[in-house]
Amino acid sequence: MISLFGLIGALALLIYLTIRGMNLLIAAPLTAIIIALTGGLTLLPYGQGGDDFIHSYMNGFAGFISSWFFMFLLGALFGKLMEDSGCADSLAQWIVNKLGMHNAALAVISVCAILTYGGVSVFVVAFSAYSIALSLFKQANLPRRFIPAVMAFGSVTFTMTSAGSPEIQNWIPIKYLGTSPYAGWEVSLVVAIFMALFGYWWLQRMMNKAIANGEHFQARDGDPVARDKTLPSPIMAALPILAVLVVTFLGHQAFAQYALILALLSGCLAVWLLNIRFFSNLNMTVSAGTAGALLAIGNTAAVVGFGAVAKVSPAFDIAVNYLTAMPGNELVGAAVAVSVIAAMTGSASGGQSIALPVLAPHYIDAGVDPEALHRVIAISSGALDSLPHNGYVVTTIRSICGETHQAAYAPMAALTVAVPLIGTAMAVGLFLLIG
Repeated sequence: MISLFGLIGALALLIYLTIRGMNLLIAAPLTAIIIALTGGLTLLPYGQGGDDFIHSYMNGFAGFISSWFFMFLLGALFGKLMEDSGCADSLAQWIVNKLGMHNAALAVISVCAILTYGGVSVFVVAFSAYSIALSLFKQANLPRRFIPAVMAFGSVTFTMTSAGSPEIQNWIPIKYLGTSPYAGWEVSLVVAIFMALFGYWWLQRMMNKAIANGEHFQARDGDPVARDKTLPSPIMAALPILAVLVVTFLGHQAFAQYALILALLSGCLAVWLLNIRFFSNLNMTVSAGTAGALLAIGNTAAVVGFGAVAKVSPAFDIAVNYLTAMPGNELVGAAVAVSVIAAMTGSASGGQSIALPVLAPHYIDAGVDPEALHRVIAISSGALDSLPHNGYVVTTIRSICGETHQAAYAPMAALTVAVPLIGTAMAVGLFLLIG
């Protein structure tokens, strides 16, 4: 029992420290030590066998970096190249001319949704879209603290977990349920439309309230300097993004997530070759992009390390067994189990990967429709995973946008936690109604 209290307390403390702005490279291992001590894990490797804090934490930390380093590096470089070449400003101006300045937030959401549904990792979308979002918000004089929420809304809600999405959160259930990426597409379409419309209405209401209270865009020293020279044409600015989408589409079945390496490399080369005359200091651009990538992946890996320690604690098995054996309707039980496990690990894919090996055989034997189970699990995994300690949340708010949790997390929570929770309830209700 003390192990369970330790796990809950450590998670609560990590969330608190994250909101207070403590460096995650300190906060994550510090709180993970609490899990280790209350769970009977040794802090240092000792003897043969058994789990210890050092190995568990570093296996999670280093494993994430090993899997995602090149995606983070090339994603950060792509975003910085788009920014410094003027491509981001060019696309921003074109979008404003087409949609109007009052639709700047909608434009950012659309860009993120297209990239996400095109197969680009949500982490990389954040790097790629930030420069465009910053330019649009500056021109529209909108409060910049909403940028993380706007980008997250377009990336990790109605797109990431919807039918047909190439994101991993929609593909993990296939392995365990024998379904397809389009499982439950009719319900998925209704829920996705609802989340998009309701979330956008809520976003507009929050932003209008902030503007009415006197908030506006505030420039910072590190922002791109306004250009006096000619910007690239919108076509030349858009071609690098198109290159990323095309290469991702052509390579994702053969190379899975590693197709992103080729896609982002293609995007970087396209930005450079098509717009080489617009760069003033390419070395500085590359250096800034590299530094941003290291900071972002370090913060995210720190949280993954926390989750790795949590997963080897006795309390985690107790919690998982309890959640996966909940009585009542199977779809409700699956949604609750996946949501809570995703919250504990700070990962939507982590919540699915842990719950599905237990849930899938049990519910399939009980006669639950695999397509309904697939869609409910996918949508529910994208709700409580977005608590303050989530790697994507931390990376987007702090490393990419340079904001604080205190300023930026409230609107992000509304759009990436509350809206998907409502969407999950709607999906369960619809499947029960038509089942």
